[in-house]
Parts: sequence; structure tokens; C-alpha cells
Amino acid sequence: MRYTAAVITISDKGSRGERKDTSGPAICAILEEKGWEVVYRAILPDEMDQIQAALCHCADEEGVQLALTTGGTGFSPRDVTPEATLAVVERETRGIPEAMRAESMRITPRGCLSRAAAGIRGRTLIVNLPGSEKAARENLLAVLDAVRHGVDMLLSSGSADCATTQKKTAPSIDQWLREAKAGPEAGKIGMYLTHNGVVRETARAAVREGAAVPLVRGMRFGYDREKMEAAVEAARRMDGIYHVRAWLNSGELAIGDDIMLVLVGGDTRPHVVEALQYLVGRLKSECVTEEEL
Repeated sequence: MRYTAAVITISDKGSRGERKDTSGPAICAILEEKGWEVVYRAILPDEMDQIQAALCHCADEEGVQLALTTGGTGFSPRDVTPEATLAVVERETRGIPEAMRAESMRITPRGCLSRAAAGIRGRTLIVNLPGSEKAARENLLAVLDAVRHGVDMLLSSGSADCATTQKKTAPSIDQWLREAKAGPEAGKIGMYLTHNGVVRETARAAVREGAAVPLVRGMRFGYDREKMEAAVEAARRMDGIYHVRAWLNSGELAIGDDIMLVLVGGDTRPHVVEALQYLVGRLKSECVTEEEL
């Protein structure tokens, strides 16, 4: 099974290039040594909205199984990583930070001061780690084996023994809209439009060519992440567009399953309609692979 992860360093100075990030690379090294594939890296300032947006992106769009943050778990007024995490998770997993604090207390009595949180969003486990390289390494190593088992259970239909690669859980459009309306560009947006593509039972040939073909029972669906990100970024640069999010599914899908979700926000209806049509068209023509079953 392929295990994917994201590592996000939270540091005002690091995001400005004033301090070298050592904890992020150290975490990546541990993950890769243990067989995880790090598919997303970022360094962000201690800003609630940016941390929330990055975690949502990792869960909803990247579809990573494990998202780790490092930094922002202390008592400073700027330390808001736990609050940002708890704002986006759907279920807390309190045993993980409890275990990390217990490990830290074996080393220093100050270990109890960590406010790290952890929780689940969709099929993604999000865990906060301390900002120092030493503490981040110690905390991660204390729980990583258990975390892998938790990820197996998260991806399975019931128990870790039957875990297999599965289709992703679609994000909530309502949650996307709430996050967009709380974003820094929300005041410029006068309209949001969404697109929700699903697997239909009618074969493409029957729809496009009028051919007499049997009904399909599902679809194998995949996509190119880099091409998807390029298409989303191009839509963001269109006139009057201030918010764009897209999500694509993957795996063996059944009739009625979500294929894609797209949200576009902009100043006027013509701009938003144009951007939505452009992005959906580009996603379908350049980014996805489909095999009807």
C-alpha cells in the first residue's frame, strides 16, 4: 500500500526566509525512511486562515493520508496551529498528542506545555508536532507506528486487515463555501458557482454518438495532480476571479459517486461562468483518465 504525507512548517520567520527550517526536512526524512511518500511541503506564517487553508487543501485536494504540521503549538499569542487544526478536523484523535506529551515528559518536565492537537478530516489524519527539530523528531517517532495502523483503519471499510486503496471521500461544498467567505478576498466576491460531476450509468458513446451500448456499472478514474494544479492556477488568474478550489476523485467508482467538485468565486456572473466553464473543460480534457466498467 502507498502511504502519502504532507509536511507543513508553521513559522513567521521561516516563511519570510529569516530562519532556516530544520524541523520540516527532519520530519520528511523520518517519513521517507519509514516508507511514506511526502507529496506536499509548505512553510507558512502563524496565520489561522493560511494554516486552515493548507490543511484543507492537503485533505480535500491532495488526498494525503497523513498531514503533519511542525510549529505553533506553544504559549505564544502567535501560536495558533492547534486552533487552526481543530477548526478543520471532523473528529479529534486525542490519544496521539497525549502519547507525544507523555514521551516529551520523559525527557523534560516542560513537555506538558505542548498544546499539539490531532484529528481526522475525511480520510486524512492531521497531527501537530512541536517546532524544534529535536522535539518534532522525538514526538513523531513516539507515535508513527501507531499512526500507520490508524491510517490503515481510516482507509479500510471496517478494520485495518481489509485496508486497500480506495476512492476518496468527497469534501463538503458547504464547508468550502464557509471557508471561502471567511477568506481575505471574500469582500471582492459577488457570486460563487459550483460544479459536481458524478459517475452515470449511460456510457459516453451513448451520450456523445447515440450508439447502442450496454449500461456501465462504474468507472476507474484517475488524474494528473500537476496538470490539475496548473489548471486551477490558470483559472485563478482570470479576470474578476478571487477564489478557486477543485477536487478530483480516484480509484474504482460506482454509479452516483463524485468524480469532481469545483468552486469558483468572482466579482460578476459572466466572469464566474467563464472561469467555471474553462476550469471544468480543462480538467476533463487534460487532467483525468477514465475507464468505464
